[in-house]
Amino acid sequence: MKGTSFGAGNGYLALLAILFKKTAMTLRLKSKPISAEEEEEEEGEPTNPSRSGDEPAKKSTGVDLGNGSEVVYMPRFLSRDESWRFCDYLDKHIPWTRPTIRVFGRTCLQPRDTCYIADAGLTELVYSGYQPHAYSWDDYPLLKEILEAVHNALPGSKFNSLLLNRYKGGNDYVGWHSDDEKLYGSTPEIASVSFGCEREFFLKKKPSKNSQARRPDDEPVRKRSRMGSDADQHTFVLKHGSLLVMRGYTQRDWVHSVPKRAKAEGLRINLTFRRIIS
Repeated sequence: MKGTSFGAGNGYLALLAILFKKTAMTLRLKSKPISAEEEEEEEGEPTNPSRSGDEPAKKSTGVDLGNGSEVVYMPRFLSRDESWRFCDYLDKHIPWTRPTIRVFGRTCLQPRDTCYIADAGLTELVYSGYQPHAYSWDDYPLLKEILEAVHNALPGSKFNSLLLNRYKGGNDYVGWHSDDEKLYGSTPEIASVSFGCEREFFLKKKPSKNSQARRPDDEPVRKRSRMGSDADQHTFVLKHGSLLVMRGYTQRDWVHSVPKRAKAEGLRINLTFRRIIS
């Protein structure tokens, strides 16, 4: 009797073991593996790699525009906390102004705030009939900190001027243009750091000399959901703390813009680092 009871108990335990293995296998099959990017997001925002050689390199996406033009995008150039620290400082301490400019023969108020920083002794910047006052880097130490981070992320680059723009909401924008002023040379490198509200950044190829040209700001922009979906137009969503770099002949062959967006209600601050060579 005891032997019979003992054998039945062993059978019951064996059955439980089989059921446990099947349940565990089912759970493993149903569970979704966590990718490296998801693990990174769960652990929090990365710190600024420019501050320590032991930290991982920044991830970037490069787009070859052809004919010697290139764009590089780093969506997580700076950590979220650090980006908000910079954004708050820039909003409160930069001497912003909203100048009157002249575009296509008419005078209008520039649809965003601006400020200009440059090394001493450089050729003065003039755009759309407006010549901004050049402030010193020493007046705004955090700008030098951001500049150092950009230089560390882009070995070999050396920027000596900075144009800042502040977009107070979705009605603030910058129309189609290229930064092809002679003082930047024939192949300027421009590094753009964004803080605050995400905005779309459009790149569009300039029409060939043989085609019928239209005024750039008269042509509507087709909204695209994917970057690089058309060889003649590209769209980037510039995230908080991101870095976008335009290189080569991008300013010669392409125009770019940040259009109005009704739903973009938040503040956005953009820093474009440049090198004056003349």
